[in-house]
Amino acid sequence: MKTSKENYPLLSFIVGFLVWLVATILFRIAGQHFFMVDNALVMIILYIILIPALGFVATTVFNKFKLDHLESIKSAALMVLPGMLLDTVCIQFFESFFPNMPEIYSKTFASWLMFAYAIVLIFGLLRKKQETKA
Repeated sequence: MKTSKENYPLLSFIVGFLVWLVATILFRIAGQHFFMVDNALVMIILYIILIPALGFVATTVFNKFKLDHLESIKSAALMVLPGMLLDTVCIQFFESFFPNMPEIYSKTFASWLMFAYAIVLIFGLLRKKQETKA
């Protein structure tokens, strides 16, 4: 697939969907082993890990397509869109999607997801303007 700049909206959406899919599968299979709501240190680490991990994903997409500031914001919005839409269903039916975790975890899980989506959007908003070379 070509990676011309015109394709960045579709590829941003696909990257967002793939990140959502991998994360959802990971939580479905092994969420109980690392999403420990009753352990503050583990939860703080999980929140902190999101910053470089999702920052790396977002910045990689921005750099791959040499996106300017406005395009980076659009790309970030498109990256979070599939997950935000699909996670509304996952949270509503938490016990069906994540039977390995108690339903009481759903509020913390939703909070963690909103933080994750905010991180991607912040990386898009804070993207420095790219210098154009003549």
